[in-house]
Amino acid sequence: MAKPDGVMRRITILGSTGSIGESTLSLLEYAAAKGETAFEIEALTANRNVAKLAEQARKFRPKYVAIADAGLKQDLVDATGDLDVETGAGEEAVIDAAARNADWVMAAIVGAAGLQPTLTAAKRGADIALANKECLVCAGDVVTAAIREAGGALLPVDSEHNAIFQVFDFDRPHRISKLILTASGGPFRTWSEDDMAAATPAQAVAHPNWSMGAKISVDSATMMNKGLELIEAAHIFPIDHKHIDILVHPQSVIHSMVEYVDGSVLAQLGSPDMRTPIASTLAWPDRTPSPSAKLDLVETGKLTFEAPDIERFPAIRLAREAVAGGGAMPGMLNAANEVGVAAFLSDRIKFLDIAAITEQVLEVASRHKTNAVLTTLEEAIAADAEARRLAEEAVVARAAA
Repeated sequence: MAKPDGVMRRITILGSTGSIGESTLSLLEYAAAKGETAFEIEALTANRNVAKLAEQARKFRPKYVAIADAGLKQDLVDATGDLDVETGAGEEAVIDAAARNADWVMAAIVGAAGLQPTLTAAKRGADIALANKECLVCAGDVVTAAIREAGGALLPVDSEHNAIFQVFDFDRPHRISKLILTASGGPFRTWSEDDMAAATPAQAVAHPNWSMGAKISVDSATMMNKGLELIEAAHIFPIDHKHIDILVHPQSVIHSMVEYVDGSVLAQLGSPDMRTPIASTLAWPDRTPSPSAKLDLVETGKLTFEAPDIERFPAIRLAREAVAGGGAMPGMLNAANEVGVAAFLSDRIKFLDIAAITEQVLEVASRHKTNAVLTTLEEAIAADAEARRLAEEAVVARAAA
């Protein structure tokens, strides 16, 4: 549903009060200041942050705002009562926001909660700017089929997939030999396993390069984020997961690479700022200005690379096992990891327990007879629920040990 240059684009942001949502709104504000006015906002949604959602509504004048927590309905009504805006509350209200007539939808709701709204937007043919890893990890076959059948576009927002998207030859995918996902290595890249065993939540969320939410920051610390990105890439790009490599690149300047059969390697470079990949999807296939700092290679000085340490960061191995297993296994991997991360952030388990619990759940999943392809969202939701139950049991057992 790509729009010709200069034609008004209607925008919905699912998860507007998170870091990706706020960055998207800041880009719209910047574009308007530069005279780029071909955007209007249809809907904004948030999980529980009524105050910030109301502030955004006052500033950007969407037609509809929704809060996922149904108990906050009156708070949202009171906070926006003087505005000409429709309001909604509860999970169905967020789905309603996704169903509204926007051409471009930013899917930035964290976790499995983003599945149904994203699928709703996909089924009506919207271009999906995907910042939610879980949509493809848990139900990639279902989501990509919906986008394809409705005629929309899947526009990856993760810096790694966005980089590949910009240099991937979709007309000749058979001429590509492999994809190379780069990773910063996270805050514990040089830590010993003993040091990581004693890591605190505050240390785990202190990412060296990127400003992100707590959950994704912990995923970076375990390197599960890179495992989830590998699974995502296998759904986004027509290439076998066996031909997707991971390379640690601490400077986060090269965001990923595509290797072609002739030996050419094409890379996308930029400063570590999420506004750059968001901007590239916002105006796609056009370009729009961004306030991101321009890359200065002289100032950067050097770019270094190293192989990931699978022994200290087993999450990468677990993700490869999950994508190879197919069916429900990637979704169960994701759900178990979400439970583990939440338990770690609330001081119920230790840092290394996250991967251990995820592996324990994956071992159960591997014994199940799963479909080679998930065909319905219900199948994905059922697998997610089972994995969460198993993971929570494992958390309780470790907390009591």
